[in-house]
Amino acid sequence: MKEIPQKAGCGAVSEGQQERLRLVADLASLLLADNATMTTAESCTGGLIAGALTDMAGSSAWFEQSVVTYSNRAKQDLLGVPSMVFEQHGAVSEACVLAMAAGAQERSGATVAVAASGIAGPDGAVPGKPVGTVWLGWALDGQLSAELLHLQGDRLAVREQAVLHALRGTIARIRNRE
Repeated sequence: MKEIPQKAGCGAVSEGQQERLRLVADLASLLLADNATMTTAESCTGGLIAGALTDMAGSSAWFEQSVVTYSNRAKQDLLGVPSMVFEQHGAVSEACVLAMAAGAQERSGATVAVAASGIAGPDGAVPGKPVGTVWLGWALDGQLSAELLHLQGDRLAVREQAVLHALRGTIARIRNRE
């Protein structure tokens, strides 16, 4: 078997990765302390939130599942988002992420759900919703909440920032209920 040489700097962890790892560790501690579980429903992040959560060894003790619902039909079929949400508000909306979070929590039985829908770019902007518009939604203890983000940067930067905001928001919501 041929050995592949390592590039200089391989294995180095960026500041963003370090923050993500720290946030996931904090979230895991909170969930384990409450004997709670988590699920994600993702569109624009394409599973990156779940990926961040499952980067941590032992995450199966508190992470239930993730659903990547990129199309409106998938959001309807897999999460129960009503068609009128798309007709009246669009997929990138508070109404949509609240329905996504509620559907993910209900279907998984998890204690907390986080949902993401947005426009990561470079295309997809519509009037009133430029590239970088991301809605995050949460379901926790029967309470729904959402947050609108206006993120800057290219597609990768928008998605990475959305993941960090999702983790921070989940931690804040769990801490606020205590």
